[in-house]
Amino acid sequence: MLTNSILPIFALVNLIIAIVDTTTEYLGLKLKSPIIVGSCGLTATVDDLLRIEQHGAGAVVLKSVFEEEIIHDIKRNTTTTAPVEHYGESYEYIASHVADDALQRRFNVIKEAVQRMTIPVIGSINCFSYENWLGYAKRFEDCGCKALELNMAILPYETSLSSEDVERVYTNIIQSLRLAVSIPISIKVSPYFTDMAKFMQRLSWLGIQGITMFNKSMQIDIDVDDMTMRSASCLSPHDMFYDTLRWVAILTNKLRCPISAVGGVYTPEDVVKLLLAGAGTVQAVSCLYKNGIEYLDILNAGLREWMNKKGYERIDQFRGIMSVPTHDKASVAMRTQFMRYFAEI
Repeated sequence: MLTNSILPIFALVNLIIAIVDTTTEYLGLKLKSPIIVGSCGLTATVDDLLRIEQHGAGAVVLKSVFEEEIIHDIKRNTTTTAPVEHYGESYEYIASHVADDALQRRFNVIKEAVQRMTIPVIGSINCFSYENWLGYAKRFEDCGCKALELNMAILPYETSLSSEDVERVYTNIIQSLRLAVSIPISIKVSPYFTDMAKFMQRLSWLGIQGITMFNKSMQIDIDVDDMTMRSASCLSPHDMFYDTLRWVAILTNKLRCPISAVGGVYTPEDVVKLLLAGAGTVQAVSCLYKNGIEYLDILNAGLREWMNKKGYERIDQFRGIMSVPTHDKASVAMRTQFMRYFAEI
């Protein structure tokens, strides 16, 4: 965590270089900074959300409402008193009541956050049933969220599913949700696509307002002593940043909507690189877990300092100038194998 003695220094730096304008637009929303906080445990409570706003985030993506968690709540609340068979025909009624109660608690927090915050609050959902994609999305809109990020992480592990089957799930959900809600929609995707560039372009043609790249899958590990499988570290390593940077640079000029870059962002320089590659916004998560929400001050100050040093007054003056094919030397982004000419070895 940053000490109290360090924070006033960065407040002063922000004041000195406040001549630069870091405002931008994303999902049709006016943001005071392109740095937003991605969906995570830090965006689950009103107190943390208010601190995120205080330390300069341009927007915040709420912790995802996972249908899987709601199902878990139902099972936990119904099986602690008696087996499922005990409830008979009343099980569905009880399960529905438990689900509504769990959702209501989450949406009460969201309503309070939206009422008390001035920066845009973006909802986030992850579902596996068609009905709940629609139902949850509508509730986010009713709570006052300014936009919605669809956390669509589909791991293609079923050998019976083709790439076309997986892609059809994305397109069907997006097309349905565009009819169900009026707020802007973005999708958060994983890197598991056989035709990444082509499919991302197709998704951008569906009328969505943004694509977030990339969703970090839960990593697994194996305990070799007790022979069990478990989850590994939930924080994104900095190495993940370079895959995100590559695809932002490649796709920026091929999509009809902006990219929100997430994954392995730890320094102000990382933010600058993604903006140079063409990102519309940059989502910070893991660096805030490591350094505290106050680290947003450093990210914003570093961005302003770099802009001031380079003589840029607005973000649009440099956003995307290192994207493909805008910059001739950006062709290195197309390489996957090492060559002396590209790798300088």
